[in-house]
Amino acid sequence: MVQQIATALILGLVGGVIPGPVLTATFTEILQSSFYRSLRIVFLAMATETFVAFVSLIVLSSLGLSLSIFNALSFVGAGILIWIARQLWKIRSLDINERVHFSAGKIAAMILANGVLWTFWITVCVPKAIVFGEQIQYGEFLFLFFVEIGWLISTVAAAFVFSWFRNALSNPKVVPYMFRFFSIVFLYFALSMIYSSAVYFI
Repeated sequence: MVQQIATALILGLVGGVIPGPVLTATFTEILQSSFYRSLRIVFLAMATETFVAFVSLIVLSSLGLSLSIFNALSFVGAGILIWIARQLWKIRSLDINERVHFSAGKIAAMILANGVLWTFWITVCVPKAIVFGEQIQYGEFLFLFFVEIGWLISTVAAAFVFSWFRNALSNPKVVPYMFRFFSIVFLYFALSMIYSSAVYFI
């Protein structure tokens, strides 16, 4: 039992610091406002990812859907990331009128349309959770809980460390380049999603 919980925590801890749209959006919000405002993105992302986890668990346990569905979903997710990247590229200062607003709907769409995330849950986390559920009652839900706890810990820690450098990164001369960098990161993940899904179907 301890080994299974440790595995869940490690999966979450690693997943939380892997560069991706959520971490990039969190860093962007830190630059635009503050570390505390960025926590809103973290918790909204966590709520959406938890939804993904439970849906993956229920669907995989009952229907056994093909990965083709989730790879096709990545094309939609890539479009969302490209849309956000275009907004970030236009930012020249930290003025409120130029800020990118990460609404709850935008964050949810960004995550729900991320086929890589669905694939990660379906191919890695959920199978391990199901095995744990066969060992103890409700073990599958306990496993997913600890994955999310690990993700939350590492994501918040990464955001906190990044916030230490906020003053230096908020320099008016630095801001345009910083947001262009974030824009390129979002574009990279979009192209990566398109490529991986295209390779799957080819």
